[in-house]
Amino acid sequence: MSELMLTNEQTPRQIVEELDKYIVGQKQAKKAVAIALRNRWRSRQLDNDSMKDDIIPKNILMIGSTGVGKTEIARRLAKLVKAPFIKVEATKFTEVGYVGRDVESIIRDLTETAVRMIRTDRLDGVQEKAAEAAEERILDVMVPEPKKKMANPFGQLFGSADDEDDEAKAPAAEEPKQYNAGREWTRKRLRSGEIEKQILEIDIEDNSKPMVGMFAGSSLEGMGDNIQDMLGNLMPKKRRKRKVTVEQARKLFQQEEAMKLVDMEEVTEAAVKATENSGIVFLDEIDKVAVSGNHGSHDVSREGVQRDILPIVEGSTVMTKYGPVKTDHILFIAAGAFHMSKPSDLIPELQGRFPIRVELQSLEKADFKRILTEPRNALIKQYKALLSTEGIELEFADDAVDHLAQLACDVNSQNENIGARRLHTILEKLLEELSFEAPDMENKKVLVDVAYVDKMLKGIVVNQDLTQFIL
Repeated sequence: MSELMLTNEQTPRQIVEELDKYIVGQKQAKKAVAIALRNRWRSRQLDNDSMKDDIIPKNILMIGSTGVGKTEIARRLAKLVKAPFIKVEATKFTEVGYVGRDVESIIRDLTETAVRMIRTDRLDGVQEKAAEAAEERILDVMVPEPKKKMANPFGQLFGSADDEDDEAKAPAAEEPKQYNAGREWTRKRLRSGEIEKQILEIDIEDNSKPMVGMFAGSSLEGMGDNIQDMLGNLMPKKRRKRKVTVEQARKLFQQEEAMKLVDMEEVTEAAVKATENSGIVFLDEIDKVAVSGNHGSHDVSREGVQRDILPIVEGSTVMTKYGPVKTDHILFIAAGAFHMSKPSDLIPELQGRFPIRVELQSLEKADFKRILTEPRNALIKQYKALLSTEGIELEFADDAVDHLAQLACDVNSQNENIGARRLHTILEKLLEELSFEAPDMENKKVLVDVAYVDKMLKGIVVNQDLTQFIL
């Protein structure tokens, strides 16, 4: 996990093919991110360490209206290679000196994501051992070990009769046998699932963190984390009693035992490396901090945000609670619609740090039709799966899909163009009545054809003021 999880077999062509399973169209954007990812792999193969450090990722600027797939491309790319990924909006940050989040929190959050990923990976690897330890702890609760008798110091001083010694030794020899037999009998019942619902009183760690959120949203956020960790290490761990079933106790004990088996120092070291070498930051709404036209008070703040973002993108060291993190080799993908501004409105230094420009195409009727049916997570597939839980067999006629695609295209052209997100609102409106009635329906087979679409969406088709029906 400390290195990019990209193999020699994952060529740019294969990366694009994988992205095609989830995102329709936008070949140019997919090609750009696939090349950027492959170049990362290429730089890792170099023997010359000096050259390896000098080759930095070529950051990408995606230009396109909302709903065309910018975020999804970046998210799927990170998931494909198991890279730490974070999506942030440029508008959330403010210039230093203003109230709001500082840009260094981007890297802190990215590192936190990497720690979670690697910790989860390590925890998965020790679940078998943790399950065994959890079973032993349940047995300790259910069959407590017999208490040993305290030695009598006076007996040792003054001596005692032989027969008294024999009487004292006899039960002590029997107790372990009875204890072991009882433990093994309980173990068999535990493994057979006979006592899953039995109530136990167990002692577990109290992991509540009362200081969380004290510094949230401020530039002192990282300091808050460090203070909390420092106090957490100084103070003894609290434990509390809980009454739970055997099934719940197994889960709680297994979590505790798994955490004991994972070396957190190794996890944090690997997380910092993964962040530095494999991290991907998707910086959305970059156009909203671009300065265009007359300079006003808001423009000053926007330009300040750009100047604060610049060192992170250029390459700097950010202090996190896991140690210093260098941003030189983190891949930044910025995105924006640029309706009210243009890329050249960004400050020149920031423009130079996004050398690859990709313009994403607006979606047409054919794209909408493919989005409804082709991707692995296609909307129609999602609704079919959801309603199948109620026993409903939902089918869409081809002409109905075509009609829905045309309707989405028309609504986007007459109102705000929100791209593929329009399909969410249309399908939700289309299947609203069915979703409501599904549990009580006797006829479990439903065919969505053109007539059904017209019936459910007739108000939208007829009325030109579409905003009152669909967002």
